[in-house]
Amino acid sequence: MSIWRLRLAVLGTLALLIGISTLIFAVVLTLINSLSIYLLVILVAGFNLLQWLIAPYIIDAMYGTRPIEESENPRLHAIVRTLAERSGIKKPKLMLADVPIPNAFAYGSPLTGSRVAVTRGLLSSLEDEEIEAVLGHELGHLKHKDVQIMMVASLLPAIFYYIGYSLLWSGYNRDRESASPALIGMILIFFYWILNLIVLGLSRLREYYADYHSVSIVPDGRRKLAEALAKIVHYTSAHPMRQALGFKALLISDPDRAARDYAELSHIGYTDSELVQKILSRRVTMADRIVELFSTHPNIVKRIKAILSYQS
Repeated sequence: MSIWRLRLAVLGTLALLIGISTLIFAVVLTLINSLSIYLLVILVAGFNLLQWLIAPYIIDAMYGTRPIEESENPRLHAIVRTLAERSGIKKPKLMLADVPIPNAFAYGSPLTGSRVAVTRGLLSSLEDEEIEAVLGHELGHLKHKDVQIMMVASLLPAIFYYIGYSLLWSGYNRDRESASPALIGMILIFFYWILNLIVLGLSRLREYYADYHSVSIVPDGRRKLAEALAKIVHYTSAHPMRQALGFKALLISDPDRAARDYAELSHIGYTDSELVQKILSRRVTMADRIVELFSTHPNIVKRIKAILSYQS
């Protein structure tokens, strides 16, 4: 996939999500003109905004993150500073997450500023050049405002879910000529699932986009990032991290898929290049494509193939 096709896919997915949401919302308001519906939308939007603002504090508590002082790891700070300059963004605050599996994530809000966290497992399992590629990916998320975009995108399905649920269980007063609120509620919940699939698709596209950013700013980034992802899958399979479930969309690799991905790679040789080449030789099955529909991250085989096809 070329970068222009990737950008068009991202914009097209966003347009589809907003277009469907706007159409459904307009129909619902036409059928049911209720002040409570407007109030519910405001409450859901307000709750999601509050969640976004305080999410960094929740993430810090969940993963036991702390700032990494420059004197503690000057090499890591130098990498982030250089990559931030190449990305054209301000250097984010560098954090260490007290987690044994190798992973990294970008997060933040207006209350905390931008942050990039690396786990203990990442620093102990990957080489410096692979960590550089992972950090390039995370800075791509900050460059592309992915935290904000995914917050807005996730808000739309949530609105339809809560409106649908409210209509299903409310004692709404209606006459014989009006549309059934219970039926409308069921339709809205159905569209919630459809919109949620679109949001998951958007999340996977944002991962491809962040991968491209890493390749574009890291020397020999294709090889480094491909090897980093392969090793992350390898090490994560041996250290399942259940606490990551709530915020797995933030991570560079989905820990829930690690066991499945590693099962596909367990017969592979031990060198980094052999690991990557074996991944590339594997055929993506229909079952893989169906599982991917419900994942925040792309299939590992498709993802590494895409990375190696990018032009830096």
